[in-house]
Amino acid sequence: MNFSTRDAYTVMLKDYPDVMDIDQMSEALGVSKKTGYKLLQNGAILYMKIGRCYRIPKAHLLTYLQIGRENSPAV
Repeated sequence: MNFSTRDAYTVMLKDYPDVMDIDQMSEALGVSKKTGYKLLQNGAILYMKIGRCYRIPKAHLLTYLQIGRENSPAV
């Protein structure tokens, strides 16, 4: 099933706020919190750090998902 970026925003991530914390991001991606931190630290997903808290705009998560889709082999 092919989702456009708009579909991903309106269908896949509709239950999440426009700016997520690490727990929400990890849940949306279906990964552990530890893996979520690794994605942020290695630069795979862009984020903002406010004080000690990480904030991930939904648009940055969509960019990460789009890049992953483009780099996946065709099925």
